[in-house]
Amino acid sequence: MSRAGFLKTRVLFAACILAATVASNPTFSQEATPAAARIETAAKQALLVDGETGTVLFQKNPDAPFPPASLAKMMTMEIVFAALRAGELRLDTEFPISEHAWRTGGAPSGSSTMFAKLNSRVPVEALIRGTIVQSANDAAIAIAEGMEGSEDAFAQRMNERAQELGMTASRFVNPTGLPADGQEVTVRDLLTLARHIRATYPELYKIYAEPAFEWNGIFQRNRNPLLAMELGADGIGTGYTEASGYALVGVTRKGGRVTLLAMSGLEKSRERAEEARRLLTWAEEAFEPRTLFESGASIGTASVFGGSSGSVPLAVSQPVKLLVPVDAPDRVSAQIRYNGPLIAPIEEGDRVASLEIRVDEDIVLTQALYAGASVFAGDFADRAMGAVKELAVGWLRAF
Repeated sequence: MSRAGFLKTRVLFAACILAATVASNPTFSQEATPAAARIETAAKQALLVDGETGTVLFQKNPDAPFPPASLAKMMTMEIVFAALRAGELRLDTEFPISEHAWRTGGAPSGSSTMFAKLNSRVPVEALIRGTIVQSANDAAIAIAEGMEGSEDAFAQRMNERAQELGMTASRFVNPTGLPADGQEVTVRDLLTLARHIRATYPELYKIYAEPAFEWNGIFQRNRNPLLAMELGADGIGTGYTEASGYALVGVTRKGGRVTLLAMSGLEKSRERAEEARRLLTWAEEAFEPRTLFESGASIGTASVFGGSSGSVPLAVSQPVKLLVPVDAPDRVSAQIRYNGPLIAPIEEGDRVASLEIRVDEDIVLTQALYAGASVFAGDFADRAMGAVKELAVGWLRAF
């Protein structure tokens, strides 16, 4: 039997055995690092994810909050990109460089800047490039003031949008990432944002890969160290504060695979670059893609109470794809989780369970499962038999 065939057979076998497993809490689990992942990092927080499948390849404290520094500008750009798509802004819309923007984020500030002149008017297109390529604080402040009147009002919009995107552990206080009490993110939230920006605004996302930008006669190179490496990097950015150290969000596309990395807590910029290169190279070499189940495949059953049938087939609505450790594909298994037995009636297509894919005992991917057929409410005899079975199960659970 081929290696791929053995993997699929093992996963199917595991799923069938565990199809009747009853989970009292069927919430989707947070992905964990595969046991096969034999690598460490000096970063205090790190998360490495496959862009297509969502497979978690490595993680370290992915939900620990830290100050975002200039990575907060990712959310600033999402607001701008969404406004451009909605027609609220145009690329040739001009915003003024106020004294606050100039002093706080411009030439006098000593921070990252595009060196926009005081009281000049700068097109949104240039402010975007200044914010992305040069990590310019004056550009980000000018955008915030131009769109919402103040940094505070713009930060409120950032937080509202973050919640909409599922970034529940992050809070923004300003559009720049300059130190401020209460401003924090997690690497998990940053990768959620990175995947969203890349998928939703592909044309504007290309700016993250531009090597340099010149404004006001001053030429500056992109601060992302990954762009100069032969890793296929196309984004996104870096950050630094004394409180959180050196941070990075990187996206690479190589050999048909997209990999996303977020990390923070490095002591030196050179260490950040070296750790990022090492983790991304390891991800490329240590894993290979596999399709475990095709779209629509029935992979198990769930028990049903009070129905015309005592069980319902469970199916996936899209292919289940996974990055599998090259050296240990046979360590992959699957488990179906649902709060059961399910209660009839059930409509075909209802979301009723989840599939957990594991490497050894660690969950690396979860995917929704749907009813593969309808189960109608049964007659009196069906409901009575179901009640007896549920009573028996409950009695056994009590012991």
